[in-house]
Amino acid sequence: MSDTLAASSLDFTLDSISGVPVPLSQYKGKVVLIVNVASECGLTPQYADLQQVYTDLQERGLVVLGFPANEFGSQEPGTNSEIQTFCTSRFGVTFPMFAKIVVKGEGQHPLYQFLTDKSTNPDFGGDIEWNFAKFLINRKGEIAGRIPANVAPTTPEVLAQIEALLAE
Repeated sequence: MSDTLAASSLDFTLDSISGVPVPLSQYKGKVVLIVNVASECGLTPQYADLQQVYTDLQERGLVVLGFPANEFGSQEPGTNSEIQTFCTSRFGVTFPMFAKIVVKGEGQHPLYQFLTDKSTNPDFGGDIEWNFAKFLINRKGEIAGRIPANVAPTTPEVLAQIEALLAE
């Protein structure tokens, strides 16, 4: 079921990984990289790449938002507390992390319904293919790109997309 009140991917409020409600509207005016993440995936080393991009570009207006999900191979079995400890101790993650959500299938969170629905996102909609699928949101809160799970955020192509949005 789609959240009919949402006009933007930033019109949702989700719990942070520590349980505090966070209105995504606080990120309007920034370039946002939304990523579904997992701790036991072959792509888990992308946490380091995400942190690097965030560290390098946050002062220019980039924010990375991590959403743990367990839909793919049960590769995020931990509790929110365990996930937070893993991310900070193993990868030094300082970008905002959120409570575990469902990104595909039954119980899909309204944010991911919005991101993947072809009616709200005709250019980049479609099911999440795996852990570490990425959506780029421009400063107006519009979905401006989608990066496949297996493409690291530090690749020249992705950095060029982010740079173009930061320049807008």
